Amino acid sequence: MGFFEKLKSGLTKTRDALLKPVDRLFRSADRVDDDFYEELEDLLISADVGVETATYISEELRSRLKEKKIKETGPAREEFRQILSELIGEGEEIRPDEGMTVVLVIGVNGVGKTTSIGKLANLFHSEGKHVMLCAADTFRAAAIDQLEVWANRSGVPMIRQSEGADPAAVVFDAAGAARKQKTDVLIVDTAGRLHNKKNLLDELAKINRVLSRELPEAKRETLLVLDATTGQNALVQAKEFRKAAEITGLVLTKLDGTAKGSIVLAIRKELGIPVRYIGVGEGIDDLRPFDGKAFVEAFFDTEE
Repeated sequence: MGFFEKLKSGLTKTRDALLKPVDRLFRSADRVDDDFYEELEDLLISADVGVETATYISEELRSRLKEKKIKETGPAREEFRQILSELIGEGEEIRPDEGMTVVLVIGVNGVGKTTSIGKLANLFHSEGKHVMLCAADTFRAAAIDQLEVWANRSGVPMIRQSEGADPAAVVFDAAGAARKQKTDVLIVDTAGRLHNKKNLLDELAKINRVLSRELPEAKRETLLVLDATTGQNALVQAKEFRKAAEITGLVLTKLDGTAKGSIVLAIRKELGIPVRYIGVGEGIDDLRPFDGKAFVEAFFDTEE
């Protein structure tokens, strides 16, 4: 099965939760009136789009239909699709073309952070880049061991220390090794904690200082990994992490099999942070750059 087919299949529950009910609304409505917009908002909220984003979509649709003097539900549906397409955007993958790129990966435990790092390493490695992993999540021995498994699967080196080591010290070692080996992409795993924001902030600040000092010319990315199955909770996590780090992109995991894939709409609308990569399976090749056009095509590809 190709990636588009996996994406289409993975979005089945999301389509069932959002698009099919909305389609039924467009087909059954006699006209687009206040009751129509109210029901549309209710459907969007029930599909985990969120109140703010649901209100925006409804009001934006109302404005466009009024401006274009559209009263038929068929053209109205196309305007609805266009609004969703604009919200989702095109996607902006990381392109490590010249010099070194350092990718700091953050996220709470259980969202698929370490797995995403392994898959991301494999993706860059398959593109011919020299990749190195840094196991800076030193609070759990299991995290270090798990990352090492992924490093071996991806065929890339990894810098590690023992459990309980200072994360910044591991990053220091990794920076030196990456510089010496002329690494293209250094991916840094960090502790998956959010319960103490001050500790998280201090730890990330210390890691960033080490990277700025040791690799001053490197391009920097901070990716936040979110679990799509958690819906609105993923949005809450993103807002909290944004207070502790300058997030440049998102990795959205577990899109396959969830009815809450429409959370991507709320994330884009409320945070304005690009979704850079999505995961739709357990395989090492099942993390890919986010393609907004393909996402919308797969999302609207329904036979009903």
